[in-house]
Amino acid sequence: MPNTINIQRRKLLKYAGLTAAMAAAYPFLSYAESMAMGNQASKDFDPDVEIELTQEVAHVPIFKGPETRIWKVSGKVLKGPEAAIENHAASYIAPTIRLQKGQKVRIILKNNLPAQSILHWHGLHVPSKMDGNPMYAVDQGQAFVYEFTILNRAGFYWYHAHTHSVTAKQVYSGLAGLFIVSDAEEQALDLPKGEYDVALAIQDRSFDNQNQLHYNNHMMQRMQGFLGDQIMINGQPDYILPVATRAYRLRLLNGSNSRIYKLAWDDGTPMTVIGVDGGLLEHPEQHAYMMLAPGERREIWVDFSGKPVGTELNLRSLPFESSMHGGGMMGGRGMMGGRGMMGGRGMMGGRGMMSGGDLPLGGDYAVLKVKVSRQAQAQDKLPERLTTIKPLRLQDAANADNPRNILLSMRHMSALLNGRSYAMDDVRPDEIIPVNTLQVITFDNGFSGGMGMGMGGMMAMPHPMHIHGEQFQVLRREINPGFRSAHESVAAGFVDSGWKDTVLVMPGEKVTILKPFNDYTGIFMYHCHNLEHEDMGMMRDFLIK
Repeated sequence: MPNTINIQRRKLLKYAGLTAAMAAAYPFLSYAESMAMGNQASKDFDPDVEIELTQEVAHVPIFKGPETRIWKVSGKVLKGPEAAIENHAASYIAPTIRLQKGQKVRIILKNNLPAQSILHWHGLHVPSKMDGNPMYAVDQGQAFVYEFTILNRAGFYWYHAHTHSVTAKQVYSGLAGLFIVSDAEEQALDLPKGEYDVALAIQDRSFDNQNQLHYNNHMMQRMQGFLGDQIMINGQPDYILPVATRAYRLRLLNGSNSRIYKLAWDDGTPMTVIGVDGGLLEHPEQHAYMMLAPGERREIWVDFSGKPVGTELNLRSLPFESSMHGGGMMGGRGMMGGRGMMGGRGMMGGRGMMSGGDLPLGGDYAVLKVKVSRQAQAQDKLPERLTTIKPLRLQDAANADNPRNILLSMRHMSALLNGRSYAMDDVRPDEIIPVNTLQVITFDNGFSGGMGMGMGGMMAMPHPMHIHGEQFQVLRREINPGFRSAHESVAAGFVDSGWKDTVLVMPGEKVTILKPFNDYTGIFMYHCHNLEHEDMGMMRDFLIK
């Protein structure tokens, strides 16, 4: 393994330097030294599971004809159960990682790509230096060693590239995978297991006529976020999920760069939601549809026992109003494109590059086809109670009377948080948080600005807001009356119960959350999970000290 400490020291001194805030957080280390700690294996850390992930350029057979060039992650288990890693050789999707709460894990990331890169463990509660902050990115030929204990409850998490200013392109190229945690409480429940517990990553992609990934970086794409012309499930086109006549647990990740889904079964069957970002809900919830923004996860219970063999069922994304500019709403049949479902490479869409073609944001199109393919005997019963979740209380917050307000704005090719763009060494006083405190945080997406948000070159768009580290709870949503129509097109699909790490904030909306900052000091990011917005600077750091 290359000695990366000196390389990292030079890199970090170049980009960051020693700030007063960091000095306060790490009084015993220089800034560069503190960042370099995660690069090598610790002699006193004895992992239960040791995994090696290698990033490299590869070619995979996604379509007939030329293979598609991707950035591939391959994994192998060096210590522990082989089931900890599931590779997907014929897909661009990274390996699925399966671990247990309480396990100590070491992950060795080897970067053989022709670019810097780093991986972030989305939703995991890990130390700052193991979180995958962009300042940790390693060069081609270098490695980064992560070491942490799985503190999270059972849940459906994921991991992805988090490299400064190129996160969107790197995730799009293949640097993202699923991360599933189990625990004793979950295992004791009579939920579908094994082949009946299915994890699905939903993404949109565009391909040229040589089967190569197409990614533009023009102005409209940066402002609205990338919209592909084909829906991919676990990296595969025209995906059909074969099921038996019994109950299934489907875990759904929105791994798209920017696309928001309004998911519903085409036969009108309600969505029975049993879990969100941070694991199971206390009780199952039924929704006519559910919203799924980039970075969010949902777990649903689906019972196919009453369906005859041969039945086909489609999971669709339904129309909704998605954004506002100059006082006019966009979505459905608006300026972002048409509403057709078929065309191009198959059932999932055409080839439009700027608007998503036949798959506009807020349009109506198929996402996943399910086919009942065989009979099965099972006595499936959904538990009435799944787990116990202790609600966080506003009165217990350290800043109950003074919420940390974060204003979301887009103006003149800038995506900003409180009027600030991202910089590696730019923690402001209002972004410093005492460790082991509960904080009230509000995300204001034009709630205070009224209809004027659509004027003067300013675009009001949905923003899926993500905070690194420990999960949070949603306290409330408030909507500016001028945006009520758009809000009503999605509101019934919000699942705000349970533990979350990403929350969709619609135009004209203010969302208040309660966020613990326990156990770990250091830098933890907060940002929009529209990856193009993130790369444009809609990302900041909290310093926990």
